[in-house]
Amino acid sequence: MANIKFEDLLGSGAHFGHVTRKWNPNYKPYILMEKNGVHIINLDETIRNLNNALDFISSKAKNKGEFLFVGTKKQARDIVQQEADRCSMFYVVERWLGGTLTNFSTIKKSIKRLNLLEKEGSRIYENQTKKEIQMLNRERIKLSDQHRGIKDMRRLPDAIIIVDANLEITAVKEANVLGIPIIALVDSNTDPTPIQYPIPANDDSIRTIQLIMQAIADQILESSGKTPKIPVVVEEAVVEEAVVEEAVAEEAVVEEAVAEEAVVEEAVVEEAVVEEAVVEEVVVEEVVVEEVVVEKVVVEKVVVEKAK
Repeated sequence: MANIKFEDLLGSGAHFGHVTRKWNPNYKPYILMEKNGVHIINLDETIRNLNNALDFISSKAKNKGEFLFVGTKKQARDIVQQEADRCSMFYVVERWLGGTLTNFSTIKKSIKRLNLLEKEGSRIYENQTKKEIQMLNRERIKLSDQHRGIKDMRRLPDAIIIVDANLEITAVKEANVLGIPIIALVDSNTDPTPIQYPIPANDDSIRTIQLIMQAIADQILESSGKTPKIPVVVEEAVVEEAVVEEAVAEEAVVEEAVAEEAVVEEAVVEEAVVEEAVVEEVVVEEVVVEEVVVEKVVVEKVVVEKAK
C-alpha cells in the first residue's frame, strides 16, 4: 500500500482550507483549528480517510474493477489524465457531460459515432461535398475532445475518483443515483455527506493533488498487477528536445552559410580593390607616357625654331 506520511501532506500544503466564511458545517469533523481567517484541516483525519479509500480501491482492483477519474479544474487536468493513463483507467478532464453515467446508453452511441468518424476509409466520407466533409471533421474533433478519456469504457465504472467534489457536484449526484461508490478529494467548502470515501485535503494545491492521485494510481497498479504505462509527458519532452536540437542544427547551418557568404563577399571586395589598384596604375602610366610625348614635342619645336 502507498505510504503517505504526515510530513508529505504538510509539505504539499494539504492542511490549508478555505476562508471561514465559505466553509460547510458538515465539514466540521475534519477541521483542526482556525488561523488568520482560514480553516486548518486535520491531517490525521486525511491520512485515516485516505487509508480507508486505498483499502476499498485495493479490494475492487483485485476483482478487476474499473475506475473513472474525474478532474475538470485547471490544476487537476494534467495530473488526473497522467495518473489515469499510467494505471490504464478512464478519465474525464474536460467538461462533465450531463448523463455521462445516468444516460450511459446515449454516451455509448456518441462514442460509436466517434469510432465511425475516426475509422480510415470509412464510407461516411464517400460522395460528400467539401463542406460536408469539413462539418464531419468538426464533429469528429468535438466528440474526440468530449470522450477521449472514456472512449474505451464499455460499462459503468465500479467506483469514481473525483478531485473537488464541490465543483463536480453533477458527477456526485449521478454516481449516487446509480449507487456507484465515490472517492473524492474534499475541501472545507464541500459537503462530505454524499461521498462514501471523502479525503479531506486542499483541492486547490497542485502538489496535494499530485501526491494523492499518485498514491491511488500506485494502489490500483499494485492490486491489479498491471504494468504501468510510460507517461505521454516523457514522449512530449523527447519530441520537444528533438525539435530544439533540429532548430539548433538549422541555426548552425544558417550561421555557416552566412559565414561563407561573408567570406565570399570579402574575397569579391578584395578582388575589386586589386582591380581598382591595377586600373589606377595603368592610368598613371598612361599619364606619364602622355607627359613624355608632350615634352618630346616641345623639344622638337624648340630645335626647329633654332634651326630657322
